[in-house]
Amino acid sequence: MSFYIAARGVLIVLPWTLHLFVLDIILSLLLPLSSLFSNTIYDISSLVAYTSWYWIQQIFESFNGAKITVSGVELPQGESAICISNHVSWTDFYMIQHLAIRAKMLSRCRWFAKIELRWVPFLGWGIWAMGMPMVSRNWTKDKKELERVFAGITEKNWPTWLVSFSEATRYTTGKAEEAKAWCKANNKPLPQHLLYPRVKGFVTTVQYLRKASHIKSVYDITIAYSHDNKFLSAPSILDSLILDNLSTNRGYKFHVDVQRFAIADLPETDAELALWLETRWVEKGKFLQSKKEEWARESIKSD
Repeated sequence: MSFYIAARGVLIVLPWTLHLFVLDIILSLLLPLSSLFSNTIYDISSLVAYTSWYWIQQIFESFNGAKITVSGVELPQGESAICISNHVSWTDFYMIQHLAIRAKMLSRCRWFAKIELRWVPFLGWGIWAMGMPMVSRNWTKDKKELERVFAGITEKNWPTWLVSFSEATRYTTGKAEEAKAWCKANNKPLPQHLLYPRVKGFVTTVQYLRKASHIKSVYDITIAYSHDNKFLSAPSILDSLILDNLSTNRGYKFHVDVQRFAIADLPETDAELALWLETRWVEKGKFLQSKKEEWARESIKSD
């Protein structure tokens, strides 16, 4: 790493890091009040979080030159939804935040987080205060936590984008081989460039949140990257924060596709919902393959 890149990174990231630390303290102080003034704390924490999330998005796109292309449908502004996505890299949140900004829902994004984060001072407390679901991926153990989070959405009509990476882990070639073996043993289709989705979390989320009158849709988000013609190669989180000219000189491509489905049109039973998600993942894999081929053709033309 050159001195220029290191110095530039410090100048850009340090103010945001200090800002984030202050915000985590503020959110932690709000935590004891969340049970008494839940609606007010939800709105305040949303506004507080927005400042940090928008700032880091500007670092990625404006300062570091990441050009995110978008396909699919135009999302309505201000609509609450369940968001499902494939998981490629730690940088995936930039792709989803790009959509959220366009839909004016950035401050209302809530992400499934690992329950271990609850005990991390300030950071974990802040996440908890914001009403994010903190789960262990054991849906029996997580029932009470999900009921806590879902109650705010269903009973208090909190505006929300509830974001879940349905594969529960990032895509790697090693995990893809494991998924291939599991799908073969269980007679399940293996989507291209994806892992098989974990259906229990999706089914539980839909069955709870379809009770909320303001949750109108499920957004199916597909994330793709390319770097020097290597498909699904994304920058590290550090590189995303400190490197300049990501989409020009450094050769990164970033794309996000979004499809919108009315929650009223989704199947009613758990088994049918699981099959619906499986079908979406097969279609998502086809889209990723078409994007890979499209970028390959563009690369040949530019040579």
